[in-house]
Amino acid sequence: MDAIDKAIINRLQQGFPICAAPYQRVAEELGLEEAELLGRLQAMLADGVLSRFGPMYHAEQMGGALTLAALKVPEARFDEVTEIVNSFPEVAHNYARNHLLNMWFVLATEQPEQVATVIAEIERQTSLTVYNMPKISEYYVGLQLEA
Repeated sequence: MDAIDKAIINRLQQGFPICAAPYQRVAEELGLEEAELLGRLQAMLADGVLSRFGPMYHAEQMGGALTLAALKVPEARFDEVTEIVNSFPEVAHNYARNHLLNMWFVLATEQPEQVATVIAEIERQTSLTVYNMPKISEYYVGLQLEA
């Protein structure tokens, strides 16, 4: 990443403008052309610098629920279990971790009671215990990179 990529990430952590041409507005704020901004975002996604670029919804405020969950997956079954977990549309993202609980994922459901249903189904399909860690408090940690 160069200084421009870092500036893009820092700016987008502050929110995305709601207007007819949001990319153009952000590009102008950064002293870039819109095409360069879009190209850099696409390159950072393609290179894995960014894992995703998109909105973050507050499921609870829309009547739904979010929870963090984890599994202790035997290494020999990791790919198989990943495929099962990721097949659920409620799985927002899934990460391997270097920890006893080596698979962590976020569930986002339309209704709070669906969390237990999805967890039970993941347990049934994987024969593994899902550790549910619902949010008690929400914290915002603003990522800002040094240029």
